[in-house]
Amino acid sequence: MKIVRLAGSPLDFNQNHLDELERLGTVITIPQGAEMSQVLQQMNDADVLMTYWGLRSIKREIVEHAPNLKYILHAGGSIKSLVSEVLPDLLKRGIRVSGCNDAVAQGVAATALGLTIVSLKNIWVLSQYTRQGHFKGGEHRIHIKDVHDITVGVVGAGKAGRHYMRHMRNFDVRILVYDPVATDEQVRELGAERVGLEQLMSEADVVSIHAPSIPATYRMINAERLQLMKDRAILINTARGSIIDEAALIAELQKGRLWACIDVTDPEPPAPDHPFRTLPNVILTPHLAGLSQNGRTLVGKVAVGELRRYVSGEALQEEADLRALDVLA
Repeated sequence: MKIVRLAGSPLDFNQNHLDELERLGTVITIPQGAEMSQVLQQMNDADVLMTYWGLRSIKREIVEHAPNLKYILHAGGSIKSLVSEVLPDLLKRGIRVSGCNDAVAQGVAATALGLTIVSLKNIWVLSQYTRQGHFKGGEHRIHIKDVHDITVGVVGAGKAGRHYMRHMRNFDVRILVYDPVATDEQVRELGAERVGLEQLMSEADVVSIHAPSIPATYRMINAERLQLMKDRAILINTARGSIIDEAALIAELQKGRLWACIDVTDPEPPAPDHPFRTLPNVILTPHLAGLSQNGRTLVGKVAVGELRRYVSGEALQEEADLRALDVLA
């Protein structure tokens, strides 16, 4: 089996991963920035194409020059934009596609968990007070909470949302879920309650967004729904910036009654004078939720495991349903 690997960052695969790839087939590694002619020459008799984190799309000519291609494995997260140009060819030829979204989702969920804990503890504010010499934190100490006896709302029960809920089940909390796609059985298995979005926004002490960026979710978190949130509630977005109406969120934040942890904006990066950069009740991070140095090697581990399953004929764990691409993140 010939595997053509388009190589990206060296952080994605450690030497153990590379050694295992070599055991699974004949691996031809093409460095990032190589001429297209070099790629096409190797694709002529390739069975598998491995792509890398950061590659925006697979050019149609690559698939057209690969008559034996049966499987594409993306060593990264979402495959939506990656395959958009070649989707008709993939469907027509029955070429299978896997991503490594679960590896990314684990990092996103862990980030959301961390933001949940430190925000409930009011650590962001208390840290600044401590630096200024106010060791006891004054009135801000009364707003400290633990992840206990609170309601957590999860918008989106995909991979990241499910990992986040598994974290939450380690605590004594009530979990509400809004996801039109997840089944009642899936929600029950996650130890959560299915509710409407308005109920979730009005009852949750913490709202963590894990929905995909699709037309149905565009600015889904709008002015009316933000106004439903409790005073001192926490809004966490590690999904996509387009899901939130940023102008409406800014209006609520300027009232001082909410706290927001924003890892994604629309567009990215936010403008230099964007209020998210200066509002005291906003924590703004640079789209890092699914990214870390050791998390990148988890992508390599997942990719190798998925390729091993493909080679041995086992069921794939990360295969994408190409006919349902419109609802994928």
